[in-house]
Formats: sequence, C-alpha cells, structure tokens
Amino acid sequence: MASIKDVAKLAGVGVGTVSRVINNSKSVSEATRERVLWAIKQLDYVPNEVARNFKKQSSQLIGIMVPTVAHPFFSKLVYYVETELYKYDYKLLVCNSETDKEKELQYIDMLRKNQVAGIIVISYHDFYNKMKIDFPIITIDRYISPDIPHVSSDNYMGGVLATEALIKGGCKKIAYLGGGSLIQTSVTKRKEAFIDVAKKYNIPYVTMEEIVPLNHEYRLVKKFLDLYPDVDGVFTSTDMFAASLIKELNYRGYSVPRDVQVIGFDGIQDNDLFHPVISTIVQPVEKIAQTSVQLLFDSINQKDVPKENILDIEYRKGETSLF
Repeated sequence: MASIKDVAKLAGVGVGTVSRVINNSKSVSEATRERVLWAIKQLDYVPNEVARNFKKQSSQLIGIMVPTVAHPFFSKLVYYVETELYKYDYKLLVCNSETDKEKELQYIDMLRKNQVAGIIVISYHDFYNKMKIDFPIITIDRYISPDIPHVSSDNYMGGVLATEALIKGGCKKIAYLGGGSLIQTSVTKRKEAFIDVAKKYNIPYVTMEEIVPLNHEYRLVKKFLDLYPDVDGVFTSTDMFAASLIKELNYRGYSVPRDVQVIGFDGIQDNDLFHPVISTIVQPVEKIAQTSVQLLFDSINQKDVPKENILDIEYRKGETSLF
C-alpha cells in the first residue's frame, strides 16, 4: 500500500505539501495541488482519516453496510453484530445505503479511508467490481465472488416449508409476492422453492416481483390484489410484505386466514402482543451476526474460511395460516 512519502516522491514535493493538499489548505498553488492529486490517483493512495489508527498496527473498527436500519430485520442484525463485536473491544461504523448504488460506493470509499479492519455488507448492487477493496469483506444473502465468504439463511428450504404449509392448509391457488432485485441474491431462492413445490403438488400459482423502496411494500400489494383477487394463499418474501398485504386484505373485506392465508419470511415479529401474529419463516438473525463476525475475524487473521455458510431456518405458525 502506498504511503504519503511515495506520493510526495512521485509529485516531486515534500510530505508537508501532500498533507496540506489532503487537508484542502489554500496555501498550495493550483499547479502543485493538481500534481499531488495526480500522484494520489496514480498510486491509489488512501489517506487515513482516523487519527487514532496512525499508531496502531490494525484498526479496531468494523464497518457494516445495510439498506436501512429503519427496517426491523436490518436493525436487529446491526444490533447483534455490534453486540458481538463489543465482546472483542471492536467498534462498529454503520452505513445506511438506502439501496442507492452511488451511496454504497461512497460508503465503501469512506470505510477505506477510515482504515476499518473489515466490513460486513448487504448490498443489492454490483459494487465489488467498481472499486478496489483491500480489506476483508463478508457478505450476507449475496454471492459476489468465489473469494468472498457469504452468510445466509437456508432460503430455499424456507420457501419449501412456507409453500407446503399453504398447501397443507388447504389453499387451492397460491401466490408468491416480493420485491425484485437487479442482481442475483440468495433471496431469489425463496421464489425458486415456491415454484418447485407448487409444480410438485400440481397447484395453480402466480408470482409477482417488482423493485419497490423498502417500507413501501403497499404499492405492490395493491397492484397484486387488483390483478389476482382470487388467490387464497400467499407466500411473501418478507414479513413487511406480509403485514402490508394483511392490512390491505382486511381493508378490502377479506378475512385472514379464512379467505386468504399469508406466510411471511424473516421472523421479525417477536412480541405476540401485536396481532395478528404472522406465520413466518424465522431467520436466525443472531446466528447470522455471530457467524459473520467470526468469519470476518478469521479473514482479518488470514485464516482459511468457508466461502458458503448456510444457516438453518424454522417455520413458525402464527394466526395468518391454518397449518
């Protein structure tokens, strides 16, 4: 990795001049500034923006990038990651990307400059090939490279259990409803399993996926019910979709689960004081966090780590399905 001395040598200036350029000092001429910036770009030099890391051999900072902590699943994940890191005296930098591609790239660059020891990422964009990443990385629900370890729940088995529960509950026409993605993620296995099981049992089915902003699932829910008012069982890609669907079904006069059974995915509804309790596939969020942190530590210590880490899920019957 290039040092500030390397930059100074290539630009033909002193280290102090390079430092002034980095800190946007006005005491440097424009010609010199451009020469220093050119050298920084040529060497891919990353200034250290965390002063306390100057004297350390390694950082005690870990970064995590999620779509938004406003979503219950991601907020739980961040909580458990932070809890696990704290046991080892590591601190967490949280980045909310809001599924914005440019924001993700900016955050990755910021984490590099802060010299984090590694990052945990949930991304729905192809950021990995867009920039140089020179620190350990663990992804969740996303395969991005044969060299990058990833952690996910058993999404396919979750899809199987949810679809079979709808069929065993007596549903005659079932549907899969979820948010789409521009890239292939582990979440797509939920839909794959749904289709496989429906075909296996020769049950009529429909699917609907569209990219919608997080926490705006109702937009697709209304469109779905307008197009398919006759389905009597729905497997949704998330519990948020399930909750939005149940709300709209009730508004339209349907009874859940008598008229339409609904099963979600995630297991974010921990308190049974809220009704109805959604039938769902429960992801082991705490285990996902612990596994991700351990894999990251092993990667930081240059240990061999398994690249694919699939964790068991479970079906939890609530009040929105009959089986």
